[in-house]
Amino acid sequence: MSALLEHVMAPEVRPFAIAAAMIVIVGSVEVVAMLVGASISEMLGIAVDFSHPSDSGVVNAISWINLGGVPLLIFILLLLGAFSITGFLIQDLARLVAGPLPVTVASLGALAASVPLVRMSSGFIAKIIPKDESYAVGLGDLVGRVGEVVIGPLDQGPPGRVSVADVHGNRHFVWAVAAPSSAPLAQGTLVLLVDRIGTRFVAVAASDELKPPKPALKD
Repeated sequence: MSALLEHVMAPEVRPFAIAAAMIVIVGSVEVVAMLVGASISEMLGIAVDFSHPSDSGVVNAISWINLGGVPLLIFILLLLGAFSITGFLIQDLARLVAGPLPVTVASLGALAASVPLVRMSSGFIAKIIPKDESYAVGLGDLVGRVGEVVIGPLDQGPPGRVSVADVHGNRHFVWAVAAPSSAPLAQGTLVLLVDRIGTRFVAVAASDELKPPKPALKD
């Protein structure tokens, strides 16, 4: 066991060991977040919208690598896993031939090898993940929807969170602030998302005609 630990923690493979550890850490944090009603995957999906073309070359490059369009968290885990595995393999093969490569050289080689592996893996995983493409919506599609303030109050300062359902009934938890002319919107208030600035939405209090009807009282 000690020999294995020394091998894994050797300086020449340290970046790949760190990548493997990050897989465990990110997975554990996601599990804990889901237990308290949040999700790293949901937050990442809100922060970076891959469903529409972007002016960012980095986002477009990631979209190209993510051939299957898998959720961003799965893509990150795939990239970490491919980088870690290929890095260990490169250094193990190098040891057999002459000796371990410099960390920078091995890391660049592992990164280059990871790109086609992740592209192929994301395409395969996308085929086995149940999904309906017609349910895909972008952040801009949520403008004009009515939601409820779940973390507030919303004002013109730091954003709060609003729970809002898209046209297909899928629920999203988005960052939002109150419109400049709006009074603070307390937690539990029904709001109308009237605009979006980056990843933040602008909200106003929903008018009575936009609020869902209350169930009729039974005699």
